Amino acid sequence: MTFVGLPNLKEAVLRKQVLGVFIVVLATTGALSACGDSGSDELLIYSGQHEQTMALLTEDFTRRTQIETKIRRNSESALANALLREGSSSPADVFITENPPALTVVQRKGLFAKVDAATLANTEKRFSSSFGDWVGVSARSAVLVYNPEKLTASQLPTQLTQLAGPRWKGSVGIAPAESDFQPLVTALGKLEGDDAVASWLTGMKTNAKLYDGNVAIVKAVNRGEISAGLIDHYYYYRARDEIGAKRTIARLHYFAAEDAGSLVDVSGAAALKSSDKPEDAQRFLAYLVSKPAQEIIAKSESYEYPIASGVRTQRAIKPFSELKPPDIGVDDLGDGRAALRQLQDAGLL
Repeated sequence: MTFVGLPNLKEAVLRKQVLGVFIVVLATTGALSACGDSGSDELLIYSGQHEQTMALLTEDFTRRTQIETKIRRNSESALANALLREGSSSPADVFITENPPALTVVQRKGLFAKVDAATLANTEKRFSSSFGDWVGVSARSAVLVYNPEKLTASQLPTQLTQLAGPRWKGSVGIAPAESDFQPLVTALGKLEGDDAVASWLTGMKTNAKLYDGNVAIVKAVNRGEISAGLIDHYYYYRARDEIGAKRTIARLHYFAAEDAGSLVDVSGAAALKSSDKPEDAQRFLAYLVSKPAQEIIAKSESYEYPIASGVRTQRAIKPFSELKPPDIGVDDLGDGRAALRQLQDAGLL
């Protein structure tokens, strides 16, 4: 099944659980359709965010406001497709994602309400939609996870494109079906053009081993199956918690300042125009960027960066102020359509 206006993707791609904004997860579509919550007293949140962190946030929000919430969890791509299908009849009140493209595809259908100006003011403008209809909540950095028993410091790449070179054949891992991977493709295109993207993806098709997710990449690097892999930073720490710090050999490497590989990506949230609880939806958005919520994110086991109300991470990770991302705004990441097409053309999806 595909929804009107979404590109058809080959069957093998559709079997993946998370394939980006435009890919429908067939096994869950029925479940999404079956749960109509219109008219409920609860605030219905479509969440593609980390389950544990969202549970902490919604519990604290309810405690502070007495507004009950209900979370519908799924990949952000499946939820975005559900919202496109449901349109103005959607029972959802709020949509929160890990990456901007899922928000952008719904935004372009005009389904989001404007975010209150006071809420937007709590987050730097560069982290929220320039159209004012979704607000940035947290962030993560692209990184290279590597095995120091296989690579010395002098062998580590400074630029993302170097991974397409012949010395990396069979030794680098990627998860191209992860929605986190699309923004890297888009960022490279914005900085260096489509030809550079095509060349890089061709090289990665030759060099890379493909994995289902970023945690799988960290574990593969840690056991020496591959020398390095592209991930978002927080997956390393989550895998380390699972493996155990003493058993974690893998380390993180950051690409050069302003390189596409240093991209900082943003999680965001929006209120639906169709919500029958618009004031409560706006209160939840305001809460997400408030100091109490950002402090929950700062301490969370998801290891994301808080980006609002002046809160800084309380985790032992690289300080957000030391990250040197390229000048790629959240609007520049688009709806992910071009990145998906480029990944398909390269044979990576």
